[in-house]
Amino acid sequence: MSEGPRKSRSRSKPKSNYSATRRLMLKTKLLRKAESLLEKEKEQKRIERENTLNERAPPLKLSGLSVQELQELCKDLHHKIDIVDEARYDLSIKVARNDMEIQSLHQKIYELKGKMKRPKLKRVKKSADDVLGAMTDNKLMKTDFKANLKTVKKEEEKKEEVTDWRKNVEAMSGMEGRKKIFDAGQ
Repeated sequence: MSEGPRKSRSRSKPKSNYSATRRLMLKTKLLRKAESLLEKEKEQKRIERENTLNERAPPLKLSGLSVQELQELCKDLHHKIDIVDEARYDLSIKVARNDMEIQSLHQKIYELKGKMKRPKLKRVKKSADDVLGAMTDNKLMKTDFKANLKTVKKEEEKKEEVTDWRKNVEAMSGMEGRKKIFDAGQ
């Protein structure tokens, strides 16, 4: 009595106790609740932001102030802006320094675990010949490389034969008769 291969129910998904319509209804209720909580949180953050802005920077009362008082107020505001800007710059430097330190610590952890991050490699375009050449022997590649080099033919310079200058004096003189006359006169 061989029954053949049986499929066990433990491997497949367990059947849900809720029907599909019940699950859909629960899911929509959860989404509505999450949406309302998110809106409440946004509103709370907005109110909190307004309160802190009112606390730190109270509204300016400019009516009834003289020109001198307005100038002093502007100088005071500029001074406060400079202080806040310096603090922001210092904090950004600290954050950058901490980020670099965290990155170096992560790198040390990877090195200790033996898992090294692979650097991002640049794409290199290869022709079909290069791909085929990479698959074949390196020896064939070397000889093929030498075969593909351009050969440059240099024109051979015409070399004048070096001979004894005394033999060519008459030919070089250009005035053949003059030399004979000169030799005869002596």
